[in-house]
Amino acid sequence: MKRFWASLLAMFFAVWAGAALAQTSWVQIEAKRTLDEAETAARLYARDFPNVAAFRLPSGWYAIALGPYSEAQARDRLSALLAERLIPSDSFLAETGRFVRQVWPEGGLSAAEAAGAVTTDPITGEVTSEVTVAEPEEVVPEVIPDETPREARASEAGLDRDARELIQVALQFEGFYTSLIDGDFGPGTRSSMAAWQASRGYEETGVLTTRQRTELVNDYQTLVNSFSFELVRDSDAGIEMKVPSGLVQKDRIDPPFVVYEGKDGSGIQLLLISQAGDKSTLYGLYDILQTLEIMPLDGDRAKADNSFFIRGSNDTRTSYAEARVTADGIKGFILVWPAGDDKRFNFALKKMQEDFTALEGTVLPDVTSEGGIQDPDLLSGLEIRRPERTRSGFYIDGAGSVLTTAEVAGSCAKLLLDDGVPMRVVASDAALGLAVLAPEVKLAPMAYARFRDGAPRLKSEVAVSGYAFDGRLGAPVLTYGVIEDVQGLNGESDLARLTLKATPSDAGGPVYDSTGAVFGVLMAPETNDGQVLPGDVAFVREYEAISPFLAKAGVSPALVEGAADMSPEELTRRSADMTVRLACWN
Repeated sequence: MKRFWASLLAMFFAVWAGAALAQTSWVQIEAKRTLDEAETAARLYARDFPNVAAFRLPSGWYAIALGPYSEAQARDRLSALLAERLIPSDSFLAETGRFVRQVWPEGGLSAAEAAGAVTTDPITGEVTSEVTVAEPEEVVPEVIPDETPREARASEAGLDRDARELIQVALQFEGFYTSLIDGDFGPGTRSSMAAWQASRGYEETGVLTTRQRTELVNDYQTLVNSFSFELVRDSDAGIEMKVPSGLVQKDRIDPPFVVYEGKDGSGIQLLLISQAGDKSTLYGLYDILQTLEIMPLDGDRAKADNSFFIRGSNDTRTSYAEARVTADGIKGFILVWPAGDDKRFNFALKKMQEDFTALEGTVLPDVTSEGGIQDPDLLSGLEIRRPERTRSGFYIDGAGSVLTTAEVAGSCAKLLLDDGVPMRVVASDAALGLAVLAPEVKLAPMAYARFRDGAPRLKSEVAVSGYAFDGRLGAPVLTYGVIEDVQGLNGESDLARLTLKATPSDAGGPVYDSTGAVFGVLMAPETNDGQVLPGDVAFVREYEAISPFLAKAGVSPALVEGAADMSPEELTRRSADMTVRLACWN
């Protein structure tokens, strides 16, 4: 008889415990993207709290929570912990039903056991095992009854405007809705609801049930809470903007940046740009930023009259930069995000752009970081990306086609002009050592070459325009020399030999006669039968060989005859408009 009553009581307590579990509440304190991150965070919290658990969410993220409690207990506990600042400020109440299953502690106290779903033998006082054996490993979610489309429309009709707009915002965040947030569930919203339903394996009715609305909004809120956006007024940079304080924290000031580094090794980085200057400073910053390792080469970018933006992505990161001229100088920001997380990146970027304000009266001083010694490969502590090699070239028509040396044609994964314009190889001739490039975007050069058919007289003066010293001077340089021979050392009729001191990066530049006409291309330095030639020996590929090559490439070169001599000043201006720097990236 005693065993009968013991079994009956055990069954009663098991049923009671299952009912209690469905009503339990939790204090959710964090959400992590991966299981490893969730387990690490849970262990850290467990040092201070005895009732920590981690759960998988419907979104695939993982929640760290305290509990379980009754709803009243959970509210009291949340208020107390927030008041004592023992948990993150964005912690909130969560019902058991929003969790898929418990993932930590493994083999530890389950949610049901924590809720009291274990019993003792009323006769012997010993803990019985019936309930714990029957307890499943996974937390049983609260079952929200699903609805028919008719019932879903009825429950939807009870939503206020804020709730309807929140659903549109959540759909927009998930990438299914692109129209206005107006709370009007028209055809666009309906189609986005159906697309979201399809992505989750639900029937595509275009009307979300109560359960589906809860899932959609909870997933969105969980991710938004992980950002912990805070309106920050940075008095050092003179900038006010929304900052994801849950992901980054202010680390250092390194002009022209105030640097916010990612928390917990997230790989996220925020740099506030603050610099004295005008439009020319802005354009200089635009060029410099594209040399930084944090700014990938692939992506959209553009300069306007008083602003610019750069967006780039590669296998490791996605980055965005924008800046503008303000009353005090240049203000803007750079956001760097790990690759493969575009949804959260775009969400954060939009928030930051919406609330960006340049405060008047404050700008970072134009000084370098402490330490005194400046590293040419670093800008304010950030690594500068260097091209594998640079060469010169020049425009040969009004469409922006460029003639240069062939060594860049087959060895560069990406070819960029000095202002970041990508170029593609149209034609290449290894024997001639020449290549024709075309811009990937529409260009309208201010000047392009006018060729002279035939070499100037022996001992006449010539000039080469090129980006000497890898372009460190920031503009093409004219180097003057003399024609020593109208053929190569081995009698090549399409080469001319010059006495001229050129650098390797001058190769590909135009060679002018005294009238400013181009009669050839400066070739790359060569050796002769293993012997290194003197430093003042250079060779020019003459127009005689260039002309048929250009014709095959579809370029009709412009010719000039009988022109008057051009002054050095005029030639300098012309060469600056016509000569380009080419960077080879791999």
